[in-house]
Amino acid sequence: MVTEAEFKPTVVAGLLSVVIPFYNEEAIAFEACRELIDHLTANAQPWELILVDDGSSDRTLHELARAIQQAPQARILQLSKNFKQTAALQAGIDATRGEFIATLDGDMQNDPRDILPMLALLRHEGLDLVAGWRERRQDQFLARKLPSKLANWFISISTGVKSIDLGCGIKLYRAAVLKQIRLIGEMHRFIPIWLATVTDARRLRYVSVNHRARTAGQSKYGISRTYRVLIDLLTVVFFLRFSGRPAHFFGAIGLPMFVAGGGILVGLSVLKVFFDAAIGGRPMLMLGVLLLLSGIHLMCTGVLAEFVVRNQSNQSTMRTYVIRQVIEGGKFAPPAKP
Repeated sequence: MVTEAEFKPTVVAGLLSVVIPFYNEEAIAFEACRELIDHLTANAQPWELILVDDGSSDRTLHELARAIQQAPQARILQLSKNFKQTAALQAGIDATRGEFIATLDGDMQNDPRDILPMLALLRHEGLDLVAGWRERRQDQFLARKLPSKLANWFISISTGVKSIDLGCGIKLYRAAVLKQIRLIGEMHRFIPIWLATVTDARRLRYVSVNHRARTAGQSKYGISRTYRVLIDLLTVVFFLRFSGRPAHFFGAIGLPMFVAGGGILVGLSVLKVFFDAAIGGRPMLMLGVLLLLSGIHLMCTGVLAEFVVRNQSNQSTMRTYVIRQVIEGGKFAPPAKP
């Protein structure tokens, strides 16, 4: 049983926490972890490693446990089922103790050697996020690179936050800022955008990083995710502009509809009362009723949304994942192969 205290860890000044989610990556999990651990151990920077097994159905957990046997700074969070990448990232972030947090993908396409230079830039420039930019991306152009470029351009235009490569997994954060937001749904793609709601966008920076071709395993993403990105983008734009005043959004639509509908019905009532005109079959009557009711509905929705926003104090403790067990490096012997 994982206690609540484990998710309110004491922050250790200067410590770098590295978070990596894995899902069905048994072919590369061991090598990915060993490469990262060897690189971190070779430097003086204090670190901890949080590996999240997102309910893998293969031997990913076994390979991760084997990789951290000699690394007491490493821990594995095994989730009880596949909660998807956003929840897995949030689980890892909640468990971190470092002043700084790095995230990477578990497919070995991110180069661990980029972590410390990005951390140095974060610290020396006083930034809150340094995000990787796959300038020489090693993926197929039509299936991966072109949709990504178009999506980043469209997201930049829609949100007003410069987005060069939101899909790049390697990012360095200041923990105090990152932990001000909660990741839900599939919002891991928009973390830099979410950060712009709690810090100045000028404190976010992209840097060119090394990107390597996948050598084993299978990508979990394809062009089919485009529609999910567009839906998530609508949510992001709404929160950026109206998260603290949702009644303004719904009221800006509902009030004109209410006024227009009311005006139409008043006009028709004048025709009926003073001129004895037949109004029962007029399309304007139906339009007026529809506009009036829709306006009332939207304004009431805005009021309810305001109540939700003002009573969301429990959001900071909301959990979108369940942890089955925590495995600490140096204290766990992986089970023998069947």
